[in-house]
Amino acid sequence: MNNALKTFTNGLLKENPTFVLVLGMCPTLATTTSAINGMSMGLATLFVLVCSNVVISLLKNLIPDKVRIPAFIVVIATFVTLVQLLMQAYLPAIYDVLGLFIPLIVVNCIVLGRAEAFAAKNSVGLSALDGLGMGLGFTLALTILGALRELFGSGAIFGLQVFSDNYAALIFVLAPGAFICLAYLMAIMNKLIKK
Repeated sequence: MNNALKTFTNGLLKENPTFVLVLGMCPTLATTTSAINGMSMGLATLFVLVCSNVVISLLKNLIPDKVRIPAFIVVIATFVTLVQLLMQAYLPAIYDVLGLFIPLIVVNCIVLGRAEAFAAKNSVGLSALDGLGMGLGFTLALTILGALRELFGSGAIFGLQVFSDNYAALIFVLAPGAFICLAYLMAIMNKLIKK
């Protein structure tokens, strides 16, 4: 039980994919122009992480070492395609915004890294918890980053106006704002972890 809890919580703080391991920076910086975009990208990645970790953990003894990485990519690509088709059918507005970044989950180093480093070496249950913890950590990071950028850049959070956009700074919804917000959040996270 203690090992399972540790596996789950690692992705939230100690090994947060965004703030600590600095993985998956392309979707982190590109899709977090709003809180809903960041959360949507995070949830899509979470689904792929959990499902691919479970399947890879189940198949780990059947996959030969020579084709391990290509086999992992096929498993991951299957779940990414499922997410892409479901989003395209049921969430077309979010799919239009995230567009190209959904298929790029296949090569996201968080997903492939967890498949190689954890799912291929551990039980199905622990692999599912690892995917859930890492996915939640990634989702929280993208949602927080998106919420801050949306708040400072347009005066809203999740589309709800908090203050007039006359007082907002446009730079925060542009690329430089992503770097500025991410840098401050990483600094705060590092300070919290050291305590």
